[in-house]
Amino acid sequence: MSTPTVSPLRQRMIEDMNSRKLGPHSQRGHIYSCKRLAAFLKRSPETATCEDLRLFQLHLAETGMSVCNRNRIMTGVRFLFRVTLRRLDIAAEIYHLREPQKIPQVMSTDETRRLLAVASSLKVRVLLSLGYGCGLRAGEVVRLKVKHIDSAQRIIRIEQSKGRKDRNVMLSPEMIDLLRQWWKVRPTRYDAGAPAQERWLFPGRRPGKPMTTRQLSRLFHEAADAAGIKKSVTLHALRHSFATHLLERGTDIRIIQALLGHDKLDTTARYTRVATGMIASITSPLDLLSQPRNRPGKSRKVRPPA
Repeated sequence: MSTPTVSPLRQRMIEDMNSRKLGPHSQRGHIYSCKRLAAFLKRSPETATCEDLRLFQLHLAETGMSVCNRNRIMTGVRFLFRVTLRRLDIAAEIYHLREPQKIPQVMSTDETRRLLAVASSLKVRVLLSLGYGCGLRAGEVVRLKVKHIDSAQRIIRIEQSKGRKDRNVMLSPEMIDLLRQWWKVRPTRYDAGAPAQERWLFPGRRPGKPMTTRQLSRLFHEAADAAGIKKSVTLHALRHSFATHLLERGTDIRIIQALLGHDKLDTTARYTRVATGMIASITSPLDLLSQPRNRPGKSRKVRPPA
């Protein structure tokens, strides 16, 4: 069986991405972007001109592609011309559009309670509880190992997550109890020979690998359907709900920022726009109009007693 050959340009671009420590997801996205450009040009991107780039961006706009996807494609193309080909004249022609500001989709506390209550198994309940109770991303949940759980200090250590950053999140007593229940029934046929501290909490079907985020997402949607949640929510809504519900209960926003691992406070502050409890408790100026006003009367001087 012959292996597909890699063009010298793609190989050089892969080397450039590896030297800059781009993650696998980013690398796949950049390669896909350059393949889209090559398919449009019907020749190698090495021969592209400024006019070609202008027409390519116009082509993406005419296809009705979303702003986010257009920006993602042009990010990969810009890497090719700015880093790999050193064509700064072409890279200067690439523009990005302002992406629409959307508020996160959040579940109410009642919806979250129903979601966890209808979990089809202990494993599903533990997985979803980690997403909501600790604010973890899908990839962070499935990559948890025994060594990351510190029940003595009641924290979970998240290692090298998005942006290659470490952080700690809280480990509640209820979460500790769920994890201990799961550990007793967790299958061991795939990693029986591995050191206990290095074992995945949620082993996958392939030996030595954790379960995939695709599997986790499927389990979430099954639970959401069973719970009768009509909102168009994804697995990431658990993380959004975690942050929003903490904010509504008065948790300092900088603490929430640290728990989520956000670099900028502005990223965390967007949850103030979906904290419905906080928004609903605000008194409207319209309500103030109907309240009787205390008319200021004439002040009278009080004579001191003789």
